[in-house]
Amino acid sequence: MNKIAKHVILDILRNKIVIAYTLFLFISSMGLFLMEDNPEKSMTSILTINLTLIPLVSIIFSTIYVYNSTEFIEFLAAQPIRRKTLWTNIFYGLSLSLALAFLIGCGIPILIFAAGPTGWAMLVMGVLLSVIFVSIALLASVYTKDKARGIGISILLWFYFTLVFDGIVLFLLFQLMDYPLETILVGFSILNPIDLARILILLKMDISALMGASSAVFKQIFGGNLGMLLATFIMFLWVILPLSLSLKKFKRKEL
Repeated sequence: MNKIAKHVILDILRNKIVIAYTLFLFISSMGLFLMEDNPEKSMTSILTINLTLIPLVSIIFSTIYVYNSTEFIEFLAAQPIRRKTLWTNIFYGLSLSLALAFLIGCGIPILIFAAGPTGWAMLVMGVLLSVIFVSIALLASVYTKDKARGIGISILLWFYFTLVFDGIVLFLLFQLMDYPLETILVGFSILNPIDLARILILLKMDISALMGASSAVFKQIFGGNLGMLLATFIMFLWVILPLSLSLKKFKRKEL
């Protein structure tokens, strides 16, 4: 990480939206823990908030930041700096800043009230979701110069991963309910990082009954240490693949 990433991090950490995002996560997490005697119930509510808010803020903020930094990016691209170095450092800066905002906002309350396996799983998945949706945002923003269109694509992608994807899965399950689909559900979960993060955290919370008939299959595949490593590897692929595609496009893009 060089001066470009450090500049991006310092710039973002002073941003009012990121400060508001951090404060909202901190206040909502502390409030939920203080209102409930059972930390597990609070963690369930925090999980619901995080699976919606983290992807939304990460993808929208990152997209807007890239478009607002167009002149800065064009200036650096004209310098003797490799485009790969420039783009990856912007990614590092955005990822570290938003991950740090999440860790301060949710990490402190979770470490105070629920510093167990579930809490650590929540923190790891929250950081990974932040980084994944930064990577997706870079991919969305590099494919069009129009700011409104780029932000629109990011919103549609967030909408797809949080709502539309689950609707498609439920529709297929309803249409094919006479067939054993538990194993196929695992394949569907791999196609959505939000669903995969939800499954892993629910398994750690030992409330897999909320996952329905497929819970036994998920436990068998993702319940053990090897399963957790496999799931974490898949989450890292969700970081690497969009970033690689955006980097490939950025290298050839006419600025």
